[in-house]
Amino acid sequence: MTDAKQDAPKSEDVNQDDVEKKVSLSPEPEGFSEDPLAFEDDSGNFLDDMEAELTAIRNERDDMRDRMMRALAEAENSRKRADRDRRDAELYGGTRLARDLLSVYDNMNRALDTIDDSFREQASALIEGLELTKRELLAAFAKHKIEKQDPEFGEKFDPQLHQAMFEAPVPNAPAGTIIQVMNPGFTIGERLLRPAQVGVSSTPAGQAKPVEAEAETDEE
Repeated sequence: MTDAKQDAPKSEDVNQDDVEKKVSLSPEPEGFSEDPLAFEDDSGNFLDDMEAELTAIRNERDDMRDRMMRALAEAENSRKRADRDRRDAELYGGTRLARDLLSVYDNMNRALDTIDDSFREQASALIEGLELTKRELLAAFAKHKIEKQDPEFGEKFDPQLHQAMFEAPVPNAPAGTIIQVMNPGFTIGERLLRPAQVGVSSTPAGQAKPVEAEAETDEE
């Protein structure tokens, strides 16, 4: 028993100085500082960096939103322009053809105006065919929004709708009023296709009397 106790290993005594020496010699972790204010500085820099990054993200978001809204507005404007161009093409695409057909209408109208009663009795079928063709032509005009503009005697001259072919003094017709219509005008949609060719009164204002006033005087 005495020998067994002597062979057992003896526990070494812990030396406090050795422990403190080993701890002091161990490497410090990265970023470690014994100064407590150093942690506060690192935390403050981190928050500043995060705030700057958030600000940059917000600016980028606002810029992208602005670009998106501009792109949507431009797309909507492009769609409206395309719709307007399509409607204009449908309505005004045949303007040149319609303008050329007006001379056909004028010639046909003049031919019918020269027919007297005796010739109408002799060639009634031919005249009826011409009148039917004229009506068909006007129906085709109406189908394509081409309307006849036929001003009346005494109507005020409008340079936007009428073309003055001559001026002449006419009793009881105030200056600047229509006294004769030589060719009617035509419009297509809201545009003027051809102005009406008219004669305009040049009667001085002192010599002209309103037609309605003269009629009332005659009735009295």
